[in-house]
Amino acid sequence: MLTPDAVRRAGDHELLLVWNDGSRQLLTFASLRLQCPCAGCVDEMTGARLIRPERIPAGIHAMDWKTVGNYALQFRWSDGHQTGIYSYDYLRSL
Repeated sequence: MLTPDAVRRAGDHELLLVWNDGSRQLLTFASLRLQCPCAGCVDEMTGARLIRPERIPAGIHAMDWKTVGNYALQFRWSDGHQTGIYSYDYLRSL
């Protein structure tokens, strides 16, 4: 199973994931927030994305994050959102 060995900020606007296979992944905070997989951001029945890019505040960033079990990360966003659980597989696919 792919898991991150390191998760850290890369400047003010990006997150760096260093995976246990040695690969590195750089994701912007704005794109991560827009891809939130929670029920408030994605319609559970249709899979349609409910959150729109224009609703993401300029300068959005993760205030912090925590590990959920051995399979995911959960972010606390600067816009107050914090319900999304990003599985490692999902993060890797972004």
